Amino acid sequence: MTRASLDKQPHEVASMFDGVAANYDLTNDVLSLGQDRVWRKAVAKAVNARPAEKVLDLAAGTATSSLPFAATGAYVVPCDFSIGMLREGKKRHAWLPFTAGDATKLPFRDETFDAVTISFGLRNVQDTDAALRELYRVTKPGGRVVICEFSQPVWTPFRTVYIEYLMRALPPVARAVSSNPDAYVYLAESIRAWPDQPGLAKKLQQAGWSQVAWRNLTGGVVALHRGVRD
Repeated sequence: MTRASLDKQPHEVASMFDGVAANYDLTNDVLSLGQDRVWRKAVAKAVNARPAEKVLDLAAGTATSSLPFAATGAYVVPCDFSIGMLREGKKRHAWLPFTAGDATKLPFRDETFDAVTISFGLRNVQDTDAALRELYRVTKPGGRVVICEFSQPVWTPFRTVYIEYLMRALPPVARAVSSNPDAYVYLAESIRAWPDQPGLAKKLQQAGWSQVAWRNLTGGVVALHRGVRD
């Protein structure tokens, strides 16, 4: 299995990420032209983790995204369903409590976390609505969710250029820097098929989240959605 199909069968997606785990962070840095670092900083600021808080970092991969939360003194749980990603992460950050878990059936009790977050992983889940409900279930009342995901550029000319980059430029770049370039063809297709900013906000509201809002990053290439559990 070299890539997943857009019906997002869990075993296909997990296998695909297992195959790219070793070079995943480097490849993302190259393909995003370094913007992924900016996006991670924006996520950390939005989550605003505090000492002794419990933070769930879902689809954490190798836990690069988890480190800023841990640095605040929060107890962060990196969770992913790709065993390959978790193994690679454990090699690098053995002290973190890596946990294998499916976003639609999280292995945590109700009302466990003060904050839950997922970056660039929600669109790879087979049932987005079920994942948003699960995040709601494991969040304490008054807790918060932050979702960082690729979205729709707001300026039409730029949106056209962006789509061209995704479908034409990204695959050859991926071939140069990734061990599995076909996986990045799937990722480009999944970005193109993903809901826009208002569409994801509506899904959050339907899952029970209140005070839902979003902020565009890099002109809407990425959107940061937030919500609160009442």
